[in-house]
Amino acid sequence: MDTQHNTALTRALAEVPGPLPTRGVIHITIPHTDRFTVVGNHLAQHPDLSCTAVGLAVRIQSLPQGTEVSIKALAARCKEGEKRIAAALRELEAHGYLQRFLHRLPGKQVITRTVFCSQPAALLHPRPRPRPAAEARPRPAASAAVPVRMPARVHVPAPVAVRVPVPAPVPTAAPEAPSAPPVLPPPPPLFERRVPPPTAPKAPRRPLPQPSELTPELDRAATTFLSDLHRHAPQFTLSEDDVRRLVPGVAAWLERAARPDAILRALTDDPPHPLRHPAKLLAHRLTELLPPAPPGADDLTALAARPRVVVTPFQTCDDCDRAFRSPTPGHCRDCRETRAAYAQAAA
Repeated sequence: MDTQHNTALTRALAEVPGPLPTRGVIHITIPHTDRFTVVGNHLAQHPDLSCTAVGLAVRIQSLPQGTEVSIKALAARCKEGEKRIAAALRELEAHGYLQRFLHRLPGKQVITRTVFCSQPAALLHPRPRPRPAAEARPRPAASAAVPVRMPARVHVPAPVAVRVPVPAPVPTAAPEAPSAPPVLPPPPPLFERRVPPPTAPKAPRRPLPQPSELTPELDRAATTFLSDLHRHAPQFTLSEDDVRRLVPGVAAWLERAARPDAILRALTDDPPHPLRHPAKLLAHRLTELLPPAPPGADDLTALAARPRVVVTPFQTCDDCDRAFRSPTPGHCRDCRETRAAYAQAAA
């Protein structure tokens, strides 16, 4: 029986603009015409909120005004229990999306009010509202509405032309340009990004450790160890090229006096499931878990020449069984003084 193909999905994928990604999610965006809620990426991709808190915030944001959103009411609507819902509400309250406060009614009853804000950053840094068009238009002067009485027509004689000297033009200063409004600094982000973006440059990988000299004995021992690795851990089956590439790293471990059983435990313990690239995991562990070089003869000589601290051992008094410090067994100080006093009295 042939595999059934979803023709609708195939047609929708063909209408996706641009080339399809080789990995990751593929978005098929169909515009909503009714029953939809706008959710900001600051909430959907919040790095400090759990998925339960984000989903609960979207559920609360989609409910109409006046809907009961207490812990018991949400537990009746959702599959999560009351403890998970309470923890998610505390997360939303800590990040400013949810606020709960007590409100006293006209009587003596006190109720809990719940306020959900879809964008808490806008509450901390509100934007200036534009002025209405009615306020923007200049108001007419008060004198314009008052009627002005025209004086009676009076006979004025014809003017006589008089030569008036024209004054020299006086240089005037250029009009000052209107000062630009002060530029306010951008508001601080609501949360700091802890995960680097995918486009951030990655640190270069450390090279595979190399021995000081790859002798034939080290090369043969490292090759045998890697070729026999699949008998102890079947998921670490290596190709011939992988073995040749990893031989210097194993030789560096053997040169540092690491035992083969210790190398086997360090390289094969607790691998990821499923293990897709065993050679890459071995190269990473050979590099990151490299043991330190063993101390040389000079270092051991300096360690032996260091002054040694001599600790005087404890002894038990032969008379009173009291513990005291002394290089040789005998009597404590009090018993020695008592014996000396008896000997002096007897003399």
